[in-house]
Amino acid sequence: PPLSEQTLVDLRSPETDPDTLLVFATYANDDSSDPSATQALAGVAVLTRDAVGEPGVLELVVHPAFRSKGVGSALASAIRDHLQVSAAPAPQAWSHGNHEAAVELAARFGYRPVRELLRLRLTRGDDNLPDSTLPDGVSIRAFRPGADEDAWLAANAAAFAHHPEQGGMTRADLQARMAEDWFDPEGFLLAVRDDDGAILGFHWTKVHPGAGGHPPMGEVYVVGVVPEAQGLGLGKTLTVAGIRHLQDAGLRAIMLYVDADNEPAMALYRRLGFVRWDTDVMYAAG
Repeated sequence: PPLSEQTLVDLRSPETDPDTLLVFATYANDDSSDPSATQALAGVAVLTRDAVGEPGVLELVVHPAFRSKGVGSALASAIRDHLQVSAAPAPQAWSHGNHEAAVELAARFGYRPVRELLRLRLTRGDDNLPDSTLPDGVSIRAFRPGADEDAWLAANAAAFAHHPEQGGMTRADLQARMAEDWFDPEGFLLAVRDDDGAILGFHWTKVHPGAGGHPPMGEVYVVGVVPEAQGLGLGKTLTVAGIRHLQDAGLRAIMLYVDADNEPAMALYRRLGFVRWDTDVMYAAG
C-alpha cells in the first residue's frame, strides 16, 4: 500500500479529529473540452498529527502515470505553504521504498533521513526453523476477542514503552484492525502465565491477500514481550510459533518490518533466515 496502515485507519475512521488529519490532493489536467469530464487523481499528501500544533507525520504518493510531471513538488509546496501560514512545526515524512525521486524531493525541501525501517523477507521452508521451548509455567494460546483487549493493550504498552508508534495503540486502533478482513484471532498468539493468565508476550501475525499474480504473503506483524518476562527467550519462541502458524496455513513467503538499528531483533531474524527486501526511510526537516 502507498500509505502506512495507521494513516489508512485514520482516513477510514469516523472518530478521527478532522483538525489533526489534513489531506491535499492534485488532479490531472483534462484536455477535454467537456466541462463535466472527470479529472484523474494524480497525487495525495496526508498529514496526520496526534494534536493540533504538533509536527505530525507526512506521507505523499503520486500515481505512476503522473510521475515526473511536478505533482510531487506541487503537493510538497502546498504542505510547506500550509505550515508557514499556520506556523505549525515541520512534520516527519515517510518514504516507502525510498525511491530516487523521493530522495531528491526530500533534499529539495530541506529534509534529511533520520530513521531506516527495513523490510525483511523469509522464503525458505519450515524445516530450517530452530526448535524453541517455552519457560516452565507459560503457555501459548490464541487471542480471545471480547475478553483479551484490555489485557493485551496493557501488555503492548509495557512492551513498547520506548516505541510510541506501537506502544500508543488505543482501544479504537485495536478495534479498527480487528474489523479488517485480514484479522484472524487464531493467528494472534499470546504467551500467558499459567497460574494467573497474565500476558507475558505476543506474536500477532497478518496475511496479505495475493494481488497482481503474486500469491498471498504472511507477515510477522507485531512481536512483543513485557519487561518482566524479557530474557526468557519468549521473543524467539513466539516468533517461531507465529512463522509456523503462517507456514501451516500454506504461506511460503513471510515478511516483517524492523528498525535498522534494532541489533538484537536483526540478529534473531537473520538466524531465522530473513533477508533484506526493501527499506522505508523517515525524513525530518533540518
